[in-house]
Amino acid sequence: ASKHKQIRRGVKEVQKFINKGEKGITVLAGDTLPIDVYCHIPIMCEERSLPYAYVPSKSDLGAAAGSKRPTCVIMIKPHEEYQETYDECLEEVEALPLPL
Repeated sequence: ASKHKQIRRGVKEVQKFINKGEKGITVLAGDTLPIDVYCHIPIMCEERSLPYAYVPSKSDLGAAAGSKRPTCVIMIKPHEEYQETYDECLEEVEALPLPL
């Protein structure tokens, strides 16, 4: 997704594109402190029926997104070049139980 510029990084950018109605999988880092930085993002995703998941580390999330810097939230948008892989990930994320 990073090769095709289909990743949104950071709280401000992800929040902006969720508000604009963009679709995608949102991934949040679990080690972000203070939690107030992004605690509104899952609520926004639930209101718009967007799938989201948590990963343990923001440094791993940044590296996976093709960035040298850690990031606390990304949104992966669908694209025809990797649609099959995106659909597999979407199924996995939607199968996860909602956090309490």
